[in-house]
Amino acid sequence: MAPRSIARWWPWPRSRGGLLGRYVVREIAGPAAFVSAVLITVFVAYLLARFLADVVDGMLPSRTIALLVLLRTAIALEVLVPITLFLCVVMALGRLHADSEIVAMSALGVSPTRIVRAVAALAVTVAVGVAALSLVVRPWAYEESYRLRAEAGAEVNLDRFKAGRFYARQRGEYVVFAEHSDTTAERLAGVFVHSEERGVRHVVFAREAYQRVDPVTGDRTLVALHGHHYRISTAEGGDRSVGFARMEMPLRTEPIVPEYRRKAASTAILAGSRDPMDVAELQWRLTTPLATVLLALLGIPLGRAVPRQGRYARFASAVVAYAAYYNLKSMAKTWVEHGTVGPVPGLWWVDVLLGAVVLLLLWRPWPPGWWRR
Repeated sequence: MAPRSIARWWPWPRSRGGLLGRYVVREIAGPAAFVSAVLITVFVAYLLARFLADVVDGMLPSRTIALLVLLRTAIALEVLVPITLFLCVVMALGRLHADSEIVAMSALGVSPTRIVRAVAALAVTVAVGVAALSLVVRPWAYEESYRLRAEAGAEVNLDRFKAGRFYARQRGEYVVFAEHSDTTAERLAGVFVHSEERGVRHVVFAREAYQRVDPVTGDRTLVALHGHHYRISTAEGGDRSVGFARMEMPLRTEPIVPEYRRKAASTAILAGSRDPMDVAELQWRLTTPLATVLLALLGIPLGRAVPRQGRYARFASAVVAYAAYYNLKSMAKTWVEHGTVGPVPGLWWVDVLLGAVVLLLLWRPWPPGWWRR
């Protein structure tokens, strides 16, 4: 929804204060949409560079890049949206103060409470979306990204191999190494393959090898040429060595064994757990929407500036305030995970402290001529 449409939709009466309230919302929502787009673009560019490096190294198939980028971006939104709203509140109110528009609003009878109500209504609306991201989208996106990573690790595909590197499947049961590779002929030279099954180790050295793909089933087979096959058993007398001119080894895809990861666990599962790490993850998700509202309200006093001081005079202070809050929240999460702090106060004390600071700054006396300060 466009910022101008938000201002028209906002449920205030068509009074002077209501019109100015919608004006404040539009001044915040406009930059917020732009800043969000910029941050998402930068984050996507970072992810692309990171995942493309994995593709070049043969760790990821290229077909999964787009989906992984979308999933990781969805995870990051629960952090990007609150900080964007917070900084945009500071910037928008800083501009209104610097251009003396707050002075004009006060002359029209608009009290500071009206501005607080306008920012709070916008923040609550955004917090509803952040709650959906944190409680539902975040675990789903983590689960899908873990699944894609596991499938990439379980798949042995020689097309992605680079010479001079060891490649292992998910649990290391298949290890492949090649001294040289010829991309034009799609062949590997100096190939070493190690696999283990039921206590028997199979080691293959081959002068050359290539991959054959079944056009019907898509199954991959490693065709090794001119080498030796060593069968090493943990039992005595079970070792054997065989030379070969041609040997075919099926490269079976390893079955994915689901693992419990708390970041991918549903909120309902975390709510029924007493594990300290699960408790920390659950409280992180629950406090994120609350932090969205509190940070937006904190932006009101931080955006207060002296006329002609500059619209971005308090921007540096806002960045420092958010960095202090985020680091304190991360530290509290670590304490809960390690059992240093119990579920109560858990992570809640950080947001309670932030709420107390917000109330102190908002409820302090507003003497006549406060906008001149």
